[in-house]
Amino acid sequence: MSLRARFTLLAAGAAAVAVIGVAVASWFVVQAKLNQQFDDQLRSYAALAAKSSTASDALATVRPADRLTSDDGHRSAELIVQFVDSSGAMTTAGADGTDSIPVTEQARAIAAGQRRRVEVLSIGHAQYRVWTVAGQDGGLVQIARDADGIEQTLAELGLLHAVIGLVGVLGAGVLGRSVARTALRPVDVLTAGAERVALTQDLTAKIPVEGRGEIARLAEAFNAMLSALDTSRVAQRRLVEDAGHELRTPLTSLRNNIELLVHTERQNRALSATDRERLLGDLGTQAVELSTLVGELVELAKEDDNPEPFAPVDLADVVASAVERARARAPHVKIETTLTSSPVVGDPVALERAVLNLLDNAAKWSPPDTTVHVTVRVEAGQALVAVTDEGPGIAESDLPHVFERFYRAESARSLPGSGLGLAIVAQVVTAHGGTVRAGHSDGGGALVRIALPSVSHPNP
Repeated sequence: MSLRARFTLLAAGAAAVAVIGVAVASWFVVQAKLNQQFDDQLRSYAALAAKSSTASDALATVRPADRLTSDDGHRSAELIVQFVDSSGAMTTAGADGTDSIPVTEQARAIAAGQRRRVEVLSIGHAQYRVWTVAGQDGGLVQIARDADGIEQTLAELGLLHAVIGLVGVLGAGVLGRSVARTALRPVDVLTAGAERVALTQDLTAKIPVEGRGEIARLAEAFNAMLSALDTSRVAQRRLVEDAGHELRTPLTSLRNNIELLVHTERQNRALSATDRERLLGDLGTQAVELSTLVGELVELAKEDDNPEPFAPVDLADVVASAVERARARAPHVKIETTLTSSPVVGDPVALERAVLNLLDNAAKWSPPDTTVHVTVRVEAGQALVAVTDEGPGIAESDLPHVFERFYRAESARSLPGSGLGLAIVAQVVTAHGGTVRAGHSDGGGALVRIALPSVSHPNP
């Protein structure tokens, strides 16, 4: 079943249950009220009859109040009065005197004052309601009245309630369908928007948002999802385009050098030892650059698509591990550290990779026998990592762009590198809710500072 059909069925079913419940409750209330009024009359007739000496006198006494005939002269009710003396002899009047009222043990208990409840008995071919009271000589006085009028009235009321209930159920079905159509109109709009996006692949399309209800929140969430997908697709396309552009240069150089070697071999032209050594050195350098670029692209893609779960970690320990690796990779510089315990919550592998990229970058620009300084401390609720070198520093025109993917300053284009190291740093720091900035150190070199949210007591 469709959502609209289920919504209509549920609405109609709920309304039908309510209508039927009200109709049944109303019928029982009317039944109880009619019976109560009927029994009140019987009780008053019994009180009058108990003051008479005979059944006939009692019937004559209560008949005027009974209104046994209607305006058209037809009898509307049968009334029977019966006296039972202490010996059990019965005298009956009314209903042509042909039928007597059965005297039950319940009637004797009622007359004795033990119980007060009306009886429903069959007398002849009709149902009578009987009220029994104690007589003057210790016997019983019983008043019976035909209850067919009440039963007929209740039957008519029951039929009327059934018809009204059926009409109510049908009306509830029509109303439920209308309500379902109106309530699900925003869902139809959302569905049409989703189908349009799936057909056109246009992630910039937006679903119209109306009101502030649950459907509006769903539309807003859908729009946010489309924006995130569009951003991801744009970033993916940019990464592929930039990667293709950056890979083209080392691949072209690598291919040219290989073709030169193949050509010389085919022409039986031997290269000089110097040229051959230089050519092989270029091949090795280009292969290393290509491997580094591919590795950094893989790391960048992993950070985009499959981030590792965060855990409590001491940033000082992460930096210390990165420093050990950097010392082995850059023996021409000295790395000095000032580390203070700085608890954060994050991915230790990604954080170490970011710090190592900073150290590699600082070592690349540092002259031999200079010092790279690394400090870690907590300040104003933030864990700070600062890396400074004694190199030429970063030009003012390059500062706004150093963390962009594949960006390389004019002075760096002759040096090995892919332009992705600092971009990976920025991506890792952003994923951890922090910031990274580049500037100038007091000695004129480069200064890169990372700020991450610090926690005094990491929650495992």
